[in-house]
Amino acid sequence: MPIEVREILARVSSSPRYAEPVDLSKFAWLSIAAALATIGLKSWAAWTTGSVGLLSDALESLVNLVAAVVALFALKVSIKPPDDNHQFGHSKAEYFSAAVEGTMIFVAAMFIIYTGVERIANPRMPERLGVGLAVSMVASVINGVVGMVLLSQGRRRRSATLVADGRHLLTDVVTSVAVLVGVGLVMVTGVQILDPVVAILAGLNIIWIGYRLVHHSVEGLMDIALPPDVEAKIAEVLDRYRSTGDADFHAVRTRESGNHRFMEMHMLVPDEWTVKRGHDLAEDVIDALVLVEPDLRVSVHLEPKSDPKSYEDIDDV
Repeated sequence: MPIEVREILARVSSSPRYAEPVDLSKFAWLSIAAALATIGLKSWAAWTTGSVGLLSDALESLVNLVAAVVALFALKVSIKPPDDNHQFGHSKAEYFSAAVEGTMIFVAAMFIIYTGVERIANPRMPERLGVGLAVSMVASVINGVVGMVLLSQGRRRRSATLVADGRHLLTDVVTSVAVLVGVGLVMVTGVQILDPVVAILAGLNIIWIGYRLVHHSVEGLMDIALPPDVEAKIAEVLDRYRSTGDADFHAVRTRESGNHRFMEMHMLVPDEWTVKRGHDLAEDVIDALVLVEPDLRVSVHLEPKSDPKSYEDIDDV
């Protein structure tokens, strides 16, 4: 056995193979709190000024609140242990949450665009714009900070729900900035049509963000393979075991499911090996793989090297 492999096995011998799922619902509660705060601030700003741009901004914050509640539910469901009806766990619940958020973004964007077109047809000069701008800026700062926290934690923990919610809030910030620009231009130029025009442009941008969220969610539900950098680490581990001359591998397949990752493969060993010897090596390989990718769940099918049937399903995916 290579020295590198022995060192890896020594490091994993004293720790459990699979870590317990982490409850990330506290971040959803943070998102809910931010949504409630920004709804109040932006609604007051929209009511005070009569700005359609600020109204569209407030409506998107309402969508943020519903999305955050959906995210909370999905995060709670995703960490439930496997049961008789869901034997691989519930981690895909996160993709449903992200898809819901993407769909809601579409709905909010269409309403924003509709409101903007209606205001172009029936223009009205906003009032008390200075106060509205100040209040909206405070709300945007809240969303920006919370959005960055959610996005950072979502990427670090590979949570589709937190990433979607974080992007949603940052999209809200982009919308708010666009609205602030539009309202500011109205203040400077007195051209009232600039307010709904900027709102429409912000709505089009939101549609693009919503499409990306839905696309990512669909890929997860379709069992997309692990990222190339992770598969490269997996290949490196398997190559170390190949170098011993005892084992070979084929039909290696990976898939991502929320914050869980799955892998299956066929391991070929010498015909004269006992089942126990082959099983022990398979367990060592699994431990080494989990060391480089802790959320990986590995399934190994043992096969004899010289049996032609062992190569009937050799295709790698």
